[in-house]
Parts: sequence; C-alpha cells; structure tokens
Amino acid sequence: MRFWAIQILNGVSFGMLLFLLAAGLSLIYGLMRILNLAHGSYYVLGAYVGLSVMRATDSFVLAALAGTAAGTVLGLIMDRFFLRFVPRQELSQALMTFGFLLIIGDASLWIWGGTPQTLPKPAIFEGPIRLGTLVFPSYRVFVLVTGVVIGVLLWWLQEKTKLGAMIRAGIDDAEMARGTGVNVTRLSTIVFAFGAALAAIGGIIGGPFVGVYPGADFEILLLAFVVVIVGGLGSLKGAFFGGLLVGLLDNFGKALFPELAMFTIFAPMAVILAIRPTGLFGAR
Repeated sequence: MRFWAIQILNGVSFGMLLFLLAAGLSLIYGLMRILNLAHGSYYVLGAYVGLSVMRATDSFVLAALAGTAAGTVLGLIMDRFFLRFVPRQELSQALMTFGFLLIIGDASLWIWGGTPQTLPKPAIFEGPIRLGTLVFPSYRVFVLVTGVVIGVLLWWLQEKTKLGAMIRAGIDDAEMARGTGVNVTRLSTIVFAFGAALAAIGGIIGGPFVGVYPGADFEILLLAFVVVIVGGLGSLKGAFFGGLLVGLLDNFGKALFPELAMFTIFAPMAVILAIRPTGLFGAR
C-alpha cells in the first residue's frame, strides 16, 4: 500500500511539473502556430538562475522571482527580435528555436559547468508529511498543490477574463480576432512571454527533485511534447490531464519496468493518437 501511494504521489507531482511546461508550449502553438523547440531552455535557465540566486541570498522566493524573470526576458527577446521576422514560416521557426536551444544549453554549460546540480529545498519543506502510517515528502506535496493552484488560475484567466477571451478568439480565428479590434501581435508577445515564464517556474520548482544538468532541456522538451500531443494542441485541459497521465506513466514505468521506461510513455501515446489524432482534448 505504501509503495503504491508513494508512486502515485511522485507521478502526480511530476505530472504537475510537466503541466507547467506543456501549458505554455500548448498556448504558444495554439495562438502563434510556433513549434517552439527552445521551450526546454526556459526550464534550464530558470533553474540555473534560481540556483545562483539561492546560493547568494538563501531565499527560495527571490530565486523563484529571478528564475522566472530570466525565462520571461528570454521569451520576450526571442519573440520581439527574432521570431517576429519569420511569421508563418514553420521550418525557419523550428530551426531558429532549435538554435536557441543549443545556444542556451552551451552557455549554461560554460557558466554553470557540467555537473548535475539540485536546488536546495525551502527549509519549511525539508521534513515529511505523515498521514497515518504513510509518510510523504512534503516538497512533493508542495509541487502538487502548486501545480493545481496554477492550473485553476490559468483556467480562470482563460475562461473568466477579457484577456482569456481574446486569447481564445486568437486561437480559434486570428483574422477574425483582428477584425474585432484585438491586437493579435501584442497578444502573441504576452502569451509567448507567459509561456516562457511557466516553463521557468517549472525549472524552479522542479530543480529540488528533478535537478538541472546538461541535456535536461532536451529531456524536458521531449516529455512536454508528449504531454501536448496526448492532451491536444492548444488545450489547457489537455495539458493538465496529459501531464498527469504522462507523469504517472513515467514514474510507474521507471519503478516497475525500468528497462521499458520509454516504452510505457510512447506506446500509450501511439495508441491515443491512433484513436484520436488530435489528442484527448484537441479540436477535431
């Protein structure tokens, strides 16, 4: 019983981390039709900057703010000064964002070195949480709760605010949205920066248990793409439930069938796509 409870908690908490990454990736593609291959770079940059700030200040809050700001600034720079010049050119966008992935990866290796590193946990989450005979890592519970809270806030933003209505309109029909007075270009910049910020937040909260190391950007990008494909491109609900599904499959695959860990993720993805090519919650 304890084994299954711990594995479920680990899978759900990792799923919430994947949700933060996939939500931004899905929104960026849904509104701008940009397949952003540099999305994993925001995770790595947020984690490394947060690590440096936490070592200097011993404050997890300041580390989170600095890491999020770094990811957001990188997203703004990419959108305003690079991707803006190759609109609707999928191949050029893919090559450009992949180039950014390599550049940020090499710069991180040069600045922070190649040794895998782990962000320190906030002192308040060092101890375990006990529920009867079960003992859970308190930081995993914190990640789970944080993911759910951010998911609820994103739902409220998308469904209950004027900005969310404009984003939905832009995703459904950008030309019609422009005709009603929506500045789709400015909206795209906001969404791109917001998606980068979510990935950077993922790097901050994922750093204490996933860690950060050379190649983490590729690995996290691959898993984020699996989540988006399974859940459906442009769907916030799809990113949430896709993250949960992939997180659980990844954790149980590594715990029960370590030699088939990748199979337990990609085989269900292939089955889902065979039944629903647009993903679980993607528009047909």
